[in-house]
Amino acid sequence: MKKFNIRKVLDGLTAASSSSSSSATAQPGTPRENDVVQETLQSEHFQLCKTVRHGFPYQPSSMAFDPVQKILAVGTQNGALRLFGRAGVECYCQHESGAAVIQLQFLINEGALVSALADDSIHLWNLRQKIPAILHSLKFNRERITYCHLPFQSKWLYIGTERGNIHIVNVESFTLSGYVIMWNKAIELSTKTHPGPVVHISDNPMDEGKLLIGFECGVVVLWDLKCKKADYRYNHDEAIHSVDWHHEGKQFVCSHSDGTLTTWNVRAPAKPAQIITPHGKQPKDGKKPEPCKPILKVEYKTTRAGDPFHVLSGGLSYDTVGRRACLTVMHGKSTAVLEMDYPIVDFLTLCETPYPNDFQEPYAVVVLLEKDLVVIDLGQIGYPIFENPYPLTIHESPVTCCEYFADCPAELIPALYSVGSRQKRQGYSKKEWPISGGNWGQGTQSYPEIIITGHADGSIKFWDASALMLQVLYKLKTAKVFERARGKEDKPSADIVEEDPFAIQTLSWCPESRMLCVAGVSAHVIAYRFSKQEVTTEEVQLLEVRMQGEFTDGDSPDPGGDQTPTQLTPGASSSPQESEPLAQPPTGSNSSDGPRDNIPCLQVRSSPLKQSPGYQVELVIQLVWVSGEPPQPITSLAINSSYGLVVFGNSSGLAVVDYLQKTLLLNMGTTELYSPSDPYQRQPRSPRKQRQPSGALGDSNDGSNTSEDRCKSPTSGSASPCNSDDERKQRFIEKVKSKSRRFSKTVANDFAKMSRKISSSSEKPDMEDRSKRRRSLMCKKQNCCVKEGKAAARMSLKAGVCRTKSAPNSYAKDNSFTRSRSSSVTSIDRESREAISAFHFCESYPRKNDSQIGPCVLVGTTQGSVMMVALSLPPGGDQRLQQPVGISSCGTLVSLKGGILTMALLDSTGALLPPSYEPWYDPNASDEEKEKTRRRRPASPPSSQEGPESQFAVLCSEKQAKVVAMPSHTRIYKHNITESSFVLRADVVQMAGANCIACFCANGHIMTLSLPSLRPLLDVNYLPLTDMRIARTFSFSNLGQALYLTSATEIQRITYSQETCDNLQEMLSELFTPVETPEAPNRGFFKGLFGGGAQSLDREDLFGETASGKASRSLAQHIPGPGGMEGMKGAASGVVGDLARARIALDERGQKLGELEERTAAMMASADSFSKHAHDMMLKYKDKKWYQL
Repeated sequence: MKKFNIRKVLDGLTAASSSSSSSATAQPGTPRENDVVQETLQSEHFQLCKTVRHGFPYQPSSMAFDPVQKILAVGTQNGALRLFGRAGVECYCQHESGAAVIQLQFLINEGALVSALADDSIHLWNLRQKIPAILHSLKFNRERITYCHLPFQSKWLYIGTERGNIHIVNVESFTLSGYVIMWNKAIELSTKTHPGPVVHISDNPMDEGKLLIGFECGVVVLWDLKCKKADYRYNHDEAIHSVDWHHEGKQFVCSHSDGTLTTWNVRAPAKPAQIITPHGKQPKDGKKPEPCKPILKVEYKTTRAGDPFHVLSGGLSYDTVGRRACLTVMHGKSTAVLEMDYPIVDFLTLCETPYPNDFQEPYAVVVLLEKDLVVIDLGQIGYPIFENPYPLTIHESPVTCCEYFADCPAELIPALYSVGSRQKRQGYSKKEWPISGGNWGQGTQSYPEIIITGHADGSIKFWDASALMLQVLYKLKTAKVFERARGKEDKPSADIVEEDPFAIQTLSWCPESRMLCVAGVSAHVIAYRFSKQEVTTEEVQLLEVRMQGEFTDGDSPDPGGDQTPTQLTPGASSSPQESEPLAQPPTGSNSSDGPRDNIPCLQVRSSPLKQSPGYQVELVIQLVWVSGEPPQPITSLAINSSYGLVVFGNSSGLAVVDYLQKTLLLNMGTTELYSPSDPYQRQPRSPRKQRQPSGALGDSNDGSNTSEDRCKSPTSGSASPCNSDDERKQRFIEKVKSKSRRFSKTVANDFAKMSRKISSSSEKPDMEDRSKRRRSLMCKKQNCCVKEGKAAARMSLKAGVCRTKSAPNSYAKDNSFTRSRSSSVTSIDRESREAISAFHFCESYPRKNDSQIGPCVLVGTTQGSVMMVALSLPPGGDQRLQQPVGISSCGTLVSLKGGILTMALLDSTGALLPPSYEPWYDPNASDEEKEKTRRRRPASPPSSQEGPESQFAVLCSEKQAKVVAMPSHTRIYKHNITESSFVLRADVVQMAGANCIACFCANGHIMTLSLPSLRPLLDVNYLPLTDMRIARTFSFSNLGQALYLTSATEIQRITYSQETCDNLQEMLSELFTPVETPEAPNRGFFKGLFGGGAQSLDREDLFGETASGKASRSLAQHIPGPGGMEGMKGAASGVVGDLARARIALDERGQKLGELEERTAAMMASADSFSKHAHDMMLKYKDKKWYQL
């Protein structure tokens, strides 16, 4: 264990960091020589690797099923492979080329899979190892692959091409055979046109020597492999999409582009035996039915005890415009049309036997949709679906935020599961999930993990993520709190987002107390308590908060003025929560005569709310419109159960709410948090010149401040209106700035310079002065103490901007860090407006050089300032509900470059000081039970270390990290994380019994820094920021875990822990398990006697090099893969790897023993020969004397 002296400067750290400008420096001379913090984390504790991927495969394109191993494979348009077995058995792998997977073929019960890609390559995957790897690849150079077929228990793969030819590949060596079926030999010689690409290949179930080839134009050919000629040709006018055999090999069915199915007898090629149009209207006059949409796929499956099944997709009538995609199941005289929620990509019928020449006995249909996977039970009346055990509903509504909690309290998952199990749908099939292959991993890590996802429809899902699995536990619908618009005419006029008004923006969760607080895009905050009992809430508790921007001439804070109380109102009330000064109207206004004022964006429901067991609403907080200006989106949020407080902030300031007393304690502008003598304080900017609002927002209300008053600069007496050119310029600047965060700082600076150049013609703000330290505002530090029944005075600042109707269009939905489209400020205004970006509840020293710790809130801003707000809490019990909570702003603690991302406190030994919390109790339980469990967790005792510094504040921003000693406010360590980029997500996490800072940068680097010395421990260029979805959902957790949304439907989990990487092989599930192949069907006495059974074919004689010769070298290129035996040896590790290596060693030993046996036999034969020769020599010279020799 290495000891680091706080006083010393570690000069060699710069070289260890990837960034040459990164450095860790200590403030010299501040700590004493004996102030030593022991750090145990080293770079050897860290390694970055992917673990598992959860969710629905993004943009699926193909599917295959192994009926013996019972494993399902799904290919996607970006070259990914997802393999599914029983619940919890999943695997993800990726083709390097990224080309779409057009077809998949299992080597049934062999632990191998063949994939065909759109770049005309085929690959052989080894599934017998934990992480599948490619054994061989074959890249076609001159022909495009359209269809593949691999017969059961065959090593020869048929490949059809766009030119109509068929090539044959040996899947063991991945070499081409010289045997080629050319299109011009397959079709009629008299045919004048090309038959088109090959769309189907299959061998006759009863005769492997006969190959059925389907061409797109409608021609089907039965090819004799031995004679190398066509036996029969079947011609139809309509294009073919798919073909399937009857198991006896005497009939086959084709699906066509006009919605018809044709059934052909093999020996009657002149015309089809039957033509049906499943969804066509039959005319009464005997004419042909009207054409329908193409039947894209048909499967023909037989049963021993009844009629065969026809399962098909497509074929609906053209007059069913707008009807959803359907799967049709025809069984005997009944036809069932099953509507799907999404378009059908592919489907497979699951059968009891893998042998094509036996009764198929179908029992289920797997339907792959664009955004879902459905399995239909064919054995029950009504064809119910199976309950899907995979976590494929992550994208049920688009994910807007994501949080990851590792090492949670053990009782949390059972509690969430118990309330979530009541939400499950009914009507599923009673049978077990049919995709049941593979085995779970044998990992030893068993700590509880929970993932929380917030969605665009306002729902929140809790997932059990323990042991590399994912299972939904509980779903919370926050939209139930609000009234829903029944139609466009009923839509609330105060909405600031055109769609998804309930979308979750951010959330704060305390696992110990189970308190949950969420913020939505409509500037609303909801606090929830967890209860196991159902309750009906007569009135939803509502608190409306009026948060404003910055000063104007006519409205400056008056510390000595009257304080206006904020009262609790029921959800049905529309009265304002704060009375305005005389210049403001007394009630909310939304008339055409003036701007909207005191109106929330959503209306809380007035009827009683029935709340099921689980999370139940405690309080709803809504920000209201201010003089025609919509509330700014909430940028930061925190809740503390021990204090009973919720704190949230945006670009207007911050608000503190007591959710126990249901009162607003503090509503303060960001600039007011700075103390009068604060060197970091920023002067409020000069608001931009007035622009005439359009539409209903243009006219001023007589009772409110006029537009001129609101838009005046503090230094000017009048404001001139802005013309339409200025509006266009400002809209362009807004778009530029919203996109600039996606690029590196250099590119972003170029955008910023462009914005300034464009805006300079209408506005000349002094941009340089913004970066300098300003003198303090002419307002004193505010000490707010809430008295009983009253709230703190409104000390926010007046907004100095006007909103235009075009502002909502300035943001793209997925191209900004916030989903709100309500911003009405220009890019320069946005850049200078200081928003709240982070909160942290703690027990610390409120002011510099204080001697006593107390409850505090650390407040971080987008300009890099960290302020301290002190809390004065009344005693617990009834006094907490009656006495006021005192709040005072204590000024700035420190300033960093870039916006603040995360904050934490360490004690003098470097141990993390978590926020205090109240253990969970059921709010609906009896008073006696509440008293047993309800107690405030005691705060950490003061450090016993001698000297003034007993705590360290850890602060991380978009650019740098700092460690500050408390209460002296002395900077101890500083590290510049990045100069050319910026940090998107940072968290203080626990790792290997110690703490560190984990960072994810926009340039793709993942870094960790030790605490408190900020030594770089890990720096890996992992993932460039190609999608804002990644930035919005990336989340670090304890014990080296992290995740992000890699696509709209998938969560990728990664680890930065060396221990987890070492144990990953044991933790991963196993796809291949040894299973006996079912016995082949009995041919029967008479079939064996008269030759009516299946005819086998020695394909080696036909396709081998000796019989067919060598294939053209220029046709395809063989590429050996990394997944051979040596690759498997290197990949295996841990206990399971040892077993795998033992099996390999046993195989090798058996092979060597076999070789030894052969050598022993050869030696025995040699010995026998020598003995015989010796005996003959003895007989020859037996009677001779020595001199006769």
